[in-house]
Amino acid sequence: MSADWLGELEKPTAAFFEAFARRAEGPQGPRNAARDAVQNLTSRVDWAAYLPHIPHGLLGLGAAFRLKPLLAEASFLRILSTQLHAFALEARGRGLEALGSGSWANLDMALDTHRPSIAWGEAMAMEAVAPEDFHRLERRVERDMANVGHKAVMARDLGELHLALESPKAGGRALLALAAYLCASEPFDTFWHQRAARRLEGVPPVPHRAPEAEAAAHAQAAREICDAGLVDLLDSFSLRVRAGAGDGDLLAALVLAASEKQLDARRDLEGKTSWNFVYLAHLAKRSAGTGPLAPETWVQGAALVNLFPTDEEEDRPRAVPPRTPAADPATGLLDAILDGEPLQAMFHAGALLEQGNEAAVLGLLAEAASTNDPAFNHSHQILAVAAAADLAPHLPGQVRAAMLTALAKSLANGQGSTDLGRLAQKALDSIHN
Repeated sequence: MSADWLGELEKPTAAFFEAFARRAEGPQGPRNAARDAVQNLTSRVDWAAYLPHIPHGLLGLGAAFRLKPLLAEASFLRILSTQLHAFALEARGRGLEALGSGSWANLDMALDTHRPSIAWGEAMAMEAVAPEDFHRLERRVERDMANVGHKAVMARDLGELHLALESPKAGGRALLALAAYLCASEPFDTFWHQRAARRLEGVPPVPHRAPEAEAAAHAQAAREICDAGLVDLLDSFSLRVRAGAGDGDLLAALVLAASEKQLDARRDLEGKTSWNFVYLAHLAKRSAGTGPLAPETWVQGAALVNLFPTDEEEDRPRAVPPRTPAADPATGLLDAILDGEPLQAMFHAGALLEQGNEAAVLGLLAEAASTNDPAFNHSHQILAVAAAADLAPHLPGQVRAAMLTALAKSLANGQGSTDLGRLAQKALDSIHN
């Protein structure tokens, strides 16, 4: 690692992107640049100052790698560089001391008693780190919905980042220690879990299977999620779980409801509302990858989606054709998002979806999100698009279409500064061309 790149990670200047571009040269350059950031910065961010919220610089770094297959190389490097810049800007503290014995018994005690510093020290002393360690943390906090479920999501996503970076020991321990620190932190909120558990006593874990219900049944369930008060929602969704619904049908209803909530979101709530997709992608990956989930966990997901406001149907945004016809729907979609025209973005997304071109829509959403300054939107846009990519294989066609259309509207309505991306692109072009 060069001294100039280390210096920019320590204290970013106008030369940050030039230093990144040099470090990112070669097949493993992007991975190595991200490794450097994880190993040198993770233990020095003042995480306690952000609690109960969590800064998204590091979380967005994982999303950048998830979007890599959807992006051209230049776009991936741009989004990676701006995300690393956001991570480097996160406030520094005195750092956390790595005092521990590497004992899971001590780490479990720290989780039970909400002592994040002990959790950090024990994880930093682990001899080796594996994906299962992150999954173990995730399971420990699945009941905790503090800060709308960030803890469990962070545990899984940091584990995925560990895999993407093929982290050496130091980097892997830093990511596990951060996950442990956040999972042990307060507040600890099991309000929704307790109320769901009372309604689901004796119900077995929700089976993992493909969606079986008709589109009309998913739409009816989504209406209940969107329109009911919390108590009625807990009752009705718990009944669906008790009746034996599989995770595919539950997920379809939840994503359909989350898509409606996204359409209804005001401009200042676009990013926060899109967190629904991130949390639901987390549930989908857990259920498909690490075993059936407790029924309460799905009800918690329904309560989260229900938390966000719903408009009257007549006030909901509708697709509007552009004033000037686009050369093609793909060009029209990207231009509409970048120009901040949500209704036109919905129109072009709909045209592409009618042609059966879902992959193009998802790729264009990723490209649009890659232009945005993560400091402007707290990385919500790339987190949402990465979540959509994770959710898509688990959803029926009409639900995928609703999700992608809602995200097209959201990205256009939340379009912000692209200045940082242009600076990054200029530096990358000057060195790589």
